[in-house]
This record gives sequence, C-alpha cells and structure tokens, in this order.
Amino acid sequence: MKFVIQREQLVQAVQDVMKAVSSKTTIPILTGIKINVTEDGVTLTGSNSDISIETFIPKEDEENEYATIYNCGSIVLQAKFFSEIIKKLPEDTVEIEVGEQYNTRINSGHAQFHLNGLDPEEYPRLPEINEKHAIKVPTDLLKHMIRQTVFAVSTQETRPILTGVNWRIENDQLICVATDSHRLALRSTPLEMKDLLPDELKNVVIPGKSLNELSKIIDDNHEPIDIVITENQILFKTKYLLFFSRLLDGNYPDTSRLIPEESKTEVIVNVKEFLQSIDRASLLAREGKNNVVKLTTLSDGRLEITSNTPEIGKVTEHVYTNSIQGDELKISFSAKYMMDALKAIEGSEIKISFTGAMRPFLIRIPEDDTILQLILPVRTY
Repeated sequence: MKFVIQREQLVQAVQDVMKAVSSKTTIPILTGIKINVTEDGVTLTGSNSDISIETFIPKEDEENEYATIYNCGSIVLQAKFFSEIIKKLPEDTVEIEVGEQYNTRINSGHAQFHLNGLDPEEYPRLPEINEKHAIKVPTDLLKHMIRQTVFAVSTQETRPILTGVNWRIENDQLICVATDSHRLALRSTPLEMKDLLPDELKNVVIPGKSLNELSKIIDDNHEPIDIVITENQILFKTKYLLFFSRLLDGNYPDTSRLIPEESKTEVIVNVKEFLQSIDRASLLAREGKNNVVKLTTLSDGRLEITSNTPEIGKVTEHVYTNSIQGDELKISFSAKYMMDALKAIEGSEIKISFTGAMRPFLIRIPEDDTILQLILPVRTY
C-alpha cells in the first residue's frame, strides 16, 4: 500500500476518528486507526465499545485533488503516535507506504518516521446497517437540538438510561428529551417522513457522550444528515462521514407527566439580563454545596434575585420584567441548572411558568413550543 495525501485533510480526518479511539480498551487493536486505501480515496476508521467513526477522503472532488494512490491496501496504526506525528510534519503533503510485516513509513519533507502497524484483518468490521428506514435532518438543526438537550443528561451511572437522550418520533415530529431527574430539556422539530418507521424504532435512547462527540464533528451547514435507526445502533451519515453509536437498553421514563399543564405565575423577562443576574447571584452561592439562588416576584413588576451563604455573604439584585401575571411567588433553585437552561434557549425573551414554590417550573420562548426547559425547585428551610 502506498499513497500521497494532503496533510491538512489527513489531520482533520484523524482528529475526527480519534474521538472514537479509547486508550482504555480490552481489545488492543482498537487503540489504533484503520486506514483503507482504494482507487477512490482513503478511509479512516476509529472505534470503541460505544461509537465507531469512519471518514472518507476522496482522491479528488470537483476542484481539488487530495490524494495520489499508487497501491491499494489496509493497515492499522497506533492512533496516539500516528495522530501526533502527522500534526507535526513539516510539509503540506504526506507519503505513507506499508512494507513487510506491516512496517509503515511516513514521509514528509526531510522527516521520515517508521511505525509498526497491525494486521487490518483483526480490526472489527463496522455494523451492517439496512438504510431502508432513514430520516433526514439539516446538520445545523441537529447540532442545535443536541446542544439544547444533551447538557441535561444524568452523569450518574446508577440509572444508565438517564445518561442518554430519548428520541421519539410522534405525529411526524422528532422529540428529543433529556433529564437527570432534577431538570428536563426538550426540543422538537417536524420531520419529512417518506418511509414509515416500525414502531419499535420510534423510541430510542442515544448515549449523551455519543451525541456530544457527533456534535463536535459535523459541519455547521444546512446540508441534510441521514439518520438510520436499528434495534441497537444508530447511524448518522453525511457525504464523507459515517458515525455509528450503540443505543442504550431499557425503557426511558415517561416524562410527559412531569410537565405541568397549568401555571399560577407567569413571568416574561429578557434572557440576557436575567442570565447575567443569576450568574452574579451564583458568585456567592457557588462556594456552598447547594449553589442555590432565590427568586421573589415584587408587586412593582420586578424580580428580586438573592443568594445567601452565611459564612461568605449575601447578594441582592432586582431585574425588570416585561410582565408578571398571577400569584406572588418565592422560589429557590439551582443557579447552575437555571444558567444551563438559559444558555440553551435561542431568543431574546423567555416565559417562565410557575405552579408554586415546590412544583417544577417551565422555561420557554413565548409563542414557540418546540423548546422547553423544566427545573425542579430546591427546598430551603
């Protein structure tokens, strides 16, 4: 096997597949990156027990030539060393040649490396996925949907199902929900459904870590990404990228009953001003274990935000609202949860709906029901 390739393209492809390579694996070959060279171009693969990533560098596209192929073939190279080497090579092109016993020579300018490769036949094959049931979502929308939900997954392994984001397809809508049982994030979008998905594929749970890695790799453009769901895997597919993730086993809890139907107090407030005041109030709350701030509605249409840590001090701030309707309210909540929720919302205003001091409250954009954040209050004595 022998080819010459543009270093920039190779570095990017290696960085992408490295997101699936684990140094802590019981299968030694998975600490490597598989390189497969055909007449059409170069494919790189990285894999661990949760995700597999395959990225393709074409020999050429409409206007650019990326690689010159001399001999086809495959090799697996130690990911850690290979990625460091190509990042630091001196020239814009790299020549890679595999000799006997998988000995691999990497040339660029005056630098020459020899790496001991591994037998590519021992590298596990990627899952075969029937692409009959695919849904399409614009790539930038998918990135937004991940960002607006994945932060709310649980980091505790005691309930593994909550470490994932629940994707449900209902009435031609994709509904993404994440909860750690103290807060909930929901985002929905209409889907164009050409093929009817079987019912068992309309409700799946994707590990939060997988979605985080996917979000880092995919471009921020309007091109559609194909999403193929099977019983235990999900595949995200763009022109030159395949991203496989395992699905989590088990039933996701029914979160719809957590969402209050009615509210007793409604506040409309500017997102930026409210976020900044919560951030300031949390400066003193952060030291305590609880990171709690208290919100009180005032009769003159303002909110009072306070935080009190006896051994450090207290902070009080007033925030003007666009409107307050309903009962007077005092409620305490985690500053971190509130800031996470506010950062996930795109818009200048939010509507916060409260149903009492000890009931979950909702944060939404007025006149927009595609995004919803729910937070449970904190009991303070």
